[in-house]
Amino acid sequence: MHGVDTILNVIGSVALLLWGVRMVRTGLTRAFGAALRRAISACSKNRFTAFAGGLGLTGLLQSSTATALLLASFAGRGLIPLSIALAVMLGANVGTTLTSQVLSFDISWLSPLVIAAGVIGFLGLMLLSLKLLTAATEPLRSSPSFVAVLAGLQDEYVIAVLFGTLATWAVHSSLSTVLLVMSFAANGIINPALALSLVIGANIGGALAPYIDQPATNPAARRVPLANLITRVTIGAALLPFIVPMTHWLALVDSSPARLAVNFHSLFSIVAAIVFLPLIDPVARLCRRLLPNRAVAEDPATPRYLDPNVLDTPVEALACALRETLYLGDRVADMLRQTMDVFERSDQKTVKAIENADDAVDKLYEAIKLYLIRISRSDLGEEESRRYIEILSFTTNLEHIGDIIDKNLMELAGKRIKNRLAFSAEGLGELKAFHARVLENLRLALNVFTTRDLALARRLVAEKTAIRELEGKAADSHFARLREGRTESMETSSIHMDVIRDLKRINGHLTSVAYPILEAAGELADTRLKEAQPLIRAPAGS
Repeated sequence: MHGVDTILNVIGSVALLLWGVRMVRTGLTRAFGAALRRAISACSKNRFTAFAGGLGLTGLLQSSTATALLLASFAGRGLIPLSIALAVMLGANVGTTLTSQVLSFDISWLSPLVIAAGVIGFLGLMLLSLKLLTAATEPLRSSPSFVAVLAGLQDEYVIAVLFGTLATWAVHSSLSTVLLVMSFAANGIINPALALSLVIGANIGGALAPYIDQPATNPAARRVPLANLITRVTIGAALLPFIVPMTHWLALVDSSPARLAVNFHSLFSIVAAIVFLPLIDPVARLCRRLLPNRAVAEDPATPRYLDPNVLDTPVEALACALRETLYLGDRVADMLRQTMDVFERSDQKTVKAIENADDAVDKLYEAIKLYLIRISRSDLGEEESRRYIEILSFTTNLEHIGDIIDKNLMELAGKRIKNRLAFSAEGLGELKAFHARVLENLRLALNVFTTRDLALARRLVAEKTAIRELEGKAADSHFARLREGRTESMETSSIHMDVIRDLKRINGHLTSVAYPILEAAGELADTRLKEAQPLIRAPAGS
């Protein structure tokens, strides 16, 4: 049971360390995510400012992995050159070693004070976890089984590098792995050479994680973590043969086993920066050759703007969802625009195209909805919550419009084509006019959704009344033709009226986007009913 207790204590301490690292990173990203991205953009003028920016920002963020994901997102959208992104990553790799340098000193006594401070409480948890980890690993020094396992790695430095790489990839944090190695080295569980080998693996694993996390369908986004991975593997392979003599060289600076591992971690990133900062352009060209742009057909169902790397910053994530919703609106507008072509020309190919477009709309809607759900897990302010609800409501209405077009209007068109029916010239003209009015209101609704302009919102709501009046006029004209006995009107009567009804339903879904905006501005009346007039009672006795 003593061995089980030791293992459980070690696992619990490591879990607390990982959670502390993650929460510090997440807290900083949520609080300063937008500012960090702006700072990265501002520092990207040349390789030296980019290096300095990566060093400083990652020193705050405490995660080169998080920086790599941000840069991959930037590069994937063409917002930063690949060579400059690599310079930022070289600085980021040095910056992430600053935290390990600080935590390598015995400052665990600060953890109660830091936790009590609240604002940076998760850093206190990291300090506390290191103290607990040191205590938990103490019995391992006398454990024959554990010593036997590590004994097999003592001279197998390549295997140790692979082990450190896989461990770091699994936890997505080179900082956590280095701190764990530092704790083992401090307790004499591993010798200095093995500690340095594991640190090399931690550096490579820290670059492997963001590369694997990027989708293979976006080569531009994968090139940044690939370039970082190339630099780390190259430096790791170059330093590995000199592991044993380097332990002696580093001991001249500080002979403490824990400090030796951490100093080597910093040295690794500094050497990588010195070697590759002048070579960022050739490395960028190599990455473009290894990951060329794919000449693939554009899939309309693939989201374009739902960036997962900004989810920790709700304002930016909501902006991404808004852009994707506008793209969804454009796809629905294309469907609505093609609808009248089907009624005019009896084009079965267009019917099939609209069916496929509705499938794409459904997939985009699901992607936006799931993205919004992930955003809602963050703490949203009042304005962000209002925008979240507006986006979710409008995307739902757009998806309903797509269903009306595909399931209702195309069914009506198919019935007309199958029975070879033709609208009267006047009836077709009314349908085209009604359709054009609704299509124009769709454009207006997209503008209202984007700008939240009160004047546009009032105009859109007024269109609801105008559409109702237009529906009445179209019905009167249609019934007049029926009374005249017009054959075309009698044969297409149900189809004609159902098309008008469905177009009116579409307009109703569009109008709904204006109501939250008008309600927030106090521009809506409580009821459309006229005030009831009091009954006039006859005088008593009359």
